[in-house]
Amino acid sequence: MKRKPNLLFIGIDSLRRDRMSLYGYSRLTTPHLDKYACSGAVWDSCFSPSIPTTPGYASMITGRDCFGTGIVAFRHKGSYAPGIKTLPEILVENGYAAASVGLTGNPAARGFDRDLDYKGWSTWKDGRARKAGNLNAVAIPELRRLAAQDKPFFLFLRHLDPHSPYLPPEPYDRIFYAGDEFNKKNRSLEKTYAFKPFCDYFRSWFPPGCTDAGYIKSQYDGGIAYMDACIAVLLEEVKVLGIEDETLIVITSDHGESLDEHECWFDHHGLYDCTLSVPLFFRYPARIPGGARFGDMVTLKDVMPTVLDILGIKRKGMPTEGRSLLPRMSGGGLEQEDELYLTECTWERKHGWRTPQYKLIKALEPDFHYKSEVELYDLIKDPGENDNIAAKEPAIVKTLLDRMERWIKKREKETGRTAPIFTSIHWHGREDRGPFTSSDEAYNTLHIGERTDVKTDAKEEETPGDNARNSKEQEMITKLKRLGYM
Repeated sequence: MKRKPNLLFIGIDSLRRDRMSLYGYSRLTTPHLDKYACSGAVWDSCFSPSIPTTPGYASMITGRDCFGTGIVAFRHKGSYAPGIKTLPEILVENGYAAASVGLTGNPAARGFDRDLDYKGWSTWKDGRARKAGNLNAVAIPELRRLAAQDKPFFLFLRHLDPHSPYLPPEPYDRIFYAGDEFNKKNRSLEKTYAFKPFCDYFRSWFPPGCTDAGYIKSQYDGGIAYMDACIAVLLEEVKVLGIEDETLIVITSDHGESLDEHECWFDHHGLYDCTLSVPLFFRYPARIPGGARFGDMVTLKDVMPTVLDILGIKRKGMPTEGRSLLPRMSGGGLEQEDELYLTECTWERKHGWRTPQYKLIKALEPDFHYKSEVELYDLIKDPGENDNIAAKEPAIVKTLLDRMERWIKKREKETGRTAPIFTSIHWHGREDRGPFTSSDEAYNTLHIGERTDVKTDAKEEETPGDNARNSKEQEMITKLKRLGYM
């Protein structure tokens, strides 16, 4: 019997689609992937509807939406909702060897034979980070080991270069920046340094005295370019091993990233498209024609069913909300999904509804950015989502809220449980309190990073008691470090 294809799955943390030259970005951030994509299929409109990392990977690896997985919060406790099977569990049952690199601590890691780690984090004091290089140092030997076995393999790699801290090594730190990041006349980081919940974290990895937000954004782009070069090394190894055409290669991301849009500085919260838009690429010449691009709107829950379909593994008894995209890539049709239910529990708890024209965002608790409880954006006239028209268009708000509420009730009935966005009241990591009752409470409670001695030239307001950390807050910081957020 013919051996089933291998699966090399590259999940890139915090990679927003519009910062890749593969998707038309003006900076040449992904030259190697641009070239490699000619041999596979690129999806131009893929979204991660439930952010951030934990629900993103959960959907990607199960084919289920947030109602199906039961996961919406970054700090989710436990595993999936009952009855869920993960992609590694299914593949192991079908004779695969399964290993992951960089997924330790995430529910998506359930089912792998081996869970390996690598050094993916640095502060300014640690020096420049070689995240993708460190990943290759672990992944390539594991790839060789798996390729030498007499059964197919599944290797999952979690890249972290686009995730803060953005500290790409030379020369990638300067390839997209020729200015003076210490120019005292530049005040573009002033509000960033003054944002108390994140300011200590930023001090830990921004160059001391940095004043230019453009420099920080160039580091994000430089990290993508460095990672792109390292992925090229990995893909060359696949070719050298002689398994390129018998290996399905998938590349995507768990969510995008906010840089300085919407004042959600250098993080992945906010239900704006910069945080929801992700790349998606499949390569397997035996079943997927090369050089194709597709504009249909798809989501991360479509990835797992597509993978199983390409690998020739039946999904009988394994329900998913996701669709297989293989028929579309093979010249057929695809049932369209034009509207999305959105959720986030990162640093704020919100949900929303996205149509081809409008984006509705509804806060379930006051957020630490002091934003409006209801936001409405016309995505055609205002693709950057900068003009909140909720007050001007109450009828549209009501229509979208009604659609969203009907969808929630439908999915609650189908799954037999309350929508997880309503039950995740300890999403913030504080067991001693429930939902926030004011933006002041959220602003003064949530915090990442530890007080440092690094000073900047930016003006900052010091609040009495900023140095105080009770034991619960310290526990939260420790958890964030363990989960790889710091």
